[in-house]
Amino acid sequence: MRDQAGPHPAGVGEPEQRGTTGGPGLPVATVARRLGVAPATLRTWDRRYGLGPSQHAAGAHRRYTPTDLARLETMRRLTLEGVPPAEAARVALVADPGAGRGAAPVGAPLPDRLGRLHTGMRRGSGGRVLPLPGAEEVARGLARAAMALDSRTVTSTIRQQLAEHGVVGTWESVLRPVLVAVGERWAATGEGVEVEHLLADCAVVALREVAEEAHEPLGGRPVLLAGAPGEQHSLPLHVLSAGLAERGIATRTLGPALPADALQAAVRRTGPALLFLWSQLPGTADPAVLTALPVMKPPTAVVVGGPGWERRSLPPHVNVAHDLSHALDLVEQALGG
Repeated sequence: MRDQAGPHPAGVGEPEQRGTTGGPGLPVATVARRLGVAPATLRTWDRRYGLGPSQHAAGAHRRYTPTDLARLETMRRLTLEGVPPAEAARVALVADPGAGRGAAPVGAPLPDRLGRLHTGMRRGSGGRVLPLPGAEEVARGLARAAMALDSRTVTSTIRQQLAEHGVVGTWESVLRPVLVAVGERWAATGEGVEVEHLLADCAVVALREVAEEAHEPLGGRPVLLAGAPGEQHSLPLHVLSAGLAERGIATRTLGPALPADALQAAVRRTGPALLFLWSQLPGTADPAVLTALPVMKPPTAVVVGGPGWERRSLPPHVNVAHDLSHALDLVEQALGG
């Protein structure tokens, strides 16, 4: 995910090119090497926060000016200090570009309104601690263990929280905040994929233990949980499965990226009471997959979840879950609970 090349001096490998204003204009690859981030990170900063190249000539790619680069250096410095990307971008956009490149090195004092985030960013056994302003201490501890890639501590912490606070409480107050912080770190720096994978894997281990406590009634119609075709995110399925188990509802989880024909075969073979389909991204939320499902007697209730789905494009009989608690309620209601 990250461009492995470190900061790259101007003029080495790719010459600087002049923009329409007469100043040097740098392509995205050169800027990425200078900052030590992936090109995809620069595109994300441009799309989300408006920190993109300002020079453009007809028939040519847009180029980064010295002012653009100074703002990006501010963005990079603040995110490394632990400032959330959105806040860092706001500061970068109003920063004085006349300060010059490198005028504020890593470790320099931050603006007062960011100071509390800076002081909360400490080094742990495995690197920088994720900034989690307002989060509970247990979430901070989980973040430290995840950043250290300490899978044993991560798993035991999640198990303890599930036992004490249940699936919904653990997800909303502990797991979800840390996952969001890891995602923001990746968006800002291109780093942290290994942390997200370890955290998700440990969570699945603990959640499966909860899900296995529920047993299907003999002869009962099953509840199927699956990822939409092409959808690689499966953690939400395990969270829902464990949450339903706490309500005495057993499930069969078919995992991520289930092909459409395999989904149809599973519905046809099991005649489920309910099908839940998850889509994280619009590219995997195809309403045609839902309309192509076999018609069962008695009919199968269908619930979808995830930000990929657009309600207006869904068949009228499909229910949309807005969050975990809503999904649990919809499933329970569909089953007559």
